[in-house]
Amino acid sequence: MTIAGPIAPQDIEVERPGMAACPACVVTPSAQALAAMAKPSSGRLMLSLPAAHCAACISTVETAIAGVPGVQSSRVNLTMKRVSVEADASVTAPQLIEVLKRVGYEAHELDAGLLSATETDKQGRDLLMRLGVAFFSMMNVMLLSVAVWSGAEGATRDMFHWISAAIAIPTVIFSGQPFFKSAWAGLRVGRLGMDFPISLALVLASSISLFETIKSGHHAYFDAAVMLCFFLLLGRYLDHRTRAVARSAAEELAALEVPRATVLVDGAEVVRPISEVVAGDLVRVRPGGRMPVDGVVAEGASEVDRSLLTGESLPVFAGVGTVVSAGEVNLTGPLVLRVTAAGKDSSLHRMADLVAVAESAKTKYTTLAERAASYYSPLVHLMSFSAFGYWMWATGGDVRFAVNISAAVLIITCPCALGLAVPAVVTAASGKLFRKGLLIKHGTALERLAQVDTVVFDKTGTLTTGAPELTNFTDHPRAVIEVAAALASASSHPLAQALAEAAKAQGVVAAEVSDLREVPGYGVEGIWRGQTVRLGRAGWCNAEALDVTATYLCAGDKPRAFTFADRLRPGAEVAIAALKAQGKHIRLISGDVEGAVADLAARLCIEDWVAGALPAEKVALVRDLTLAGRRVLMVGDGLNDTAALAAAHVSISPATALDAARTASDIVLLGQDMAAIGDATRIARQATRRMVENFGISAAYNVVAVPLALIGSATPLAAALAMSLSSITVSLNALRLK
Repeated sequence: MTIAGPIAPQDIEVERPGMAACPACVVTPSAQALAAMAKPSSGRLMLSLPAAHCAACISTVETAIAGVPGVQSSRVNLTMKRVSVEADASVTAPQLIEVLKRVGYEAHELDAGLLSATETDKQGRDLLMRLGVAFFSMMNVMLLSVAVWSGAEGATRDMFHWISAAIAIPTVIFSGQPFFKSAWAGLRVGRLGMDFPISLALVLASSISLFETIKSGHHAYFDAAVMLCFFLLLGRYLDHRTRAVARSAAEELAALEVPRATVLVDGAEVVRPISEVVAGDLVRVRPGGRMPVDGVVAEGASEVDRSLLTGESLPVFAGVGTVVSAGEVNLTGPLVLRVTAAGKDSSLHRMADLVAVAESAKTKYTTLAERAASYYSPLVHLMSFSAFGYWMWATGGDVRFAVNISAAVLIITCPCALGLAVPAVVTAASGKLFRKGLLIKHGTALERLAQVDTVVFDKTGTLTTGAPELTNFTDHPRAVIEVAAALASASSHPLAQALAEAAKAQGVVAAEVSDLREVPGYGVEGIWRGQTVRLGRAGWCNAEALDVTATYLCAGDKPRAFTFADRLRPGAEVAIAALKAQGKHIRLISGDVEGAVADLAARLCIEDWVAGALPAEKVALVRDLTLAGRRVLMVGDGLNDTAALAAAHVSISPATALDAARTASDIVLLGQDMAAIGDATRIARQATRRMVENFGISAAYNVVAVPLALIGSATPLAAALAMSLSSITVSLNALRLK
């Protein structure tokens, strides 16, 4: 049996992703923050409003804030659930939070500098602006085209074509900049990316149309060129916004870190930017304030709200020696923390890095998409030039016809749908799992989780809370309990700590026991009234082992047994039921005694269980299942689970697990509630189906559309419509996960 004591969230070990949500931003003052320092007369505060949901909320919040002296302006962003406040330096975030609390709105301070990239989102705004120009031009050019299609001839038709050219060509030059720049960047390093055929198609469609207009031709495709540009930008913008969901989740988490801290210097309070706070500093956190750093409570006692980080609704006690994490909220009393980590080293920012991994990591599907796109782009050009050569030969040198078909092939084969097939799905699924309290550490974890057919659970600290409770306190004489309490207070073992806490709660005064000594693996011994007394394992205390979780006291004429029960972790029953409903085989493997394991298995309706398993036996059991063709999900938290977690097909560990267990696992469960594990396997299967569906959509589209373009049955306008429709279909299919 291994009972791991609770480990604080800041102990989470993370893999630093190659692309993270700007780690330097957390510890480097933003330009806006520096400007505020230079000009203390005014500044900008950003607050999160998780409860805001309607227009009435906007009015209430803005009116309440406007009544605060020193506030210049405030603006609520309902979509982002934030309020941005411009105010004098005398106005503080806690002051505004209290004002909003009085009108019924929960609020939390955010780092405005860290969120500046998300707030302005220059790339998104640029795409949206170009998209708007393309849409406006497309509608006007389409109106002119309707007149031509209705039978306009001669000078009237030429006039409409020239007006269309005056609208379309500047639009393509302006709105097509994202594609042109990307294509040129690829060409400079000798690479044909997906944007090269897009750019070539835009240039060809516009050039052909201009040529036809100059020659008074019957057909011009300015409408196709602008429509192509519009739908390409729409697909690009949808992709950008979908990716931004995961990025904003990481940035929002990191932005919960308070940008300033009140540091105690020789007893005086000094407000410093978080970048200037170092380990060892003393930081004061007042009631209602958010912890700006990871640290240990040096003075004071309070209750701490960890709900935003772990999802746990009940506050926890924090006294001297309690470890706290950045982002937690101090509720009732002032605390002085001794800093252990700040800024980019804080647990809050490291958890943000974990979220960013979900976006940047590559799955086998992602690799397949990129590889396919790398071959696809040269193939597109080859088909386009081949079509041009063939139709030049077949039509006896009709350049117009050959170029039209070549342009249609380029347009219709733009690999946008292929490029969108996976990223949108991964991002949507990772964001959904994050909101349920699961952080994905490895990029392939999502697809491996979808393949699971067997789930192996550890018992103590995983299905249970790992916090034992003494169950037979009243069965023992007072003197026996006093000796046991003295021995237990000298041990860090969870059972000993539980015994000591139970004795203290009942007002028991520990006996005077001398020469206390802990014997690793056995227990604690000492001298009481001239005789050796022991508390620990049954064999060491000459006691007969019970078939329940217990520790034994050897003092006096006969040994005594103190029995314990472990509480179920919230959501354990729901998770087991959900996994069974999905057809998963459930197995319980524990190092605990048979009676305790059997009792838990019966409570959770788990038929397949193993008790008394050593670490090597856990690994062997997982490997045996793997050799039998099973795809195993291992859920564990202890040091004895580490090898099994690494050997499993995919693994999950709670945030309270030991460092080694979290390092070996693929996914971290932040909160206490295990119900999210049942949701995770379902969401993973849905995500995998969406990826496969998107590849199918892309393949089916090309199988149908490319031959039509090659034989001349698709005009550039029809090609633009078909290609854009495929990209939008893929994006919307991915968003179905939400």
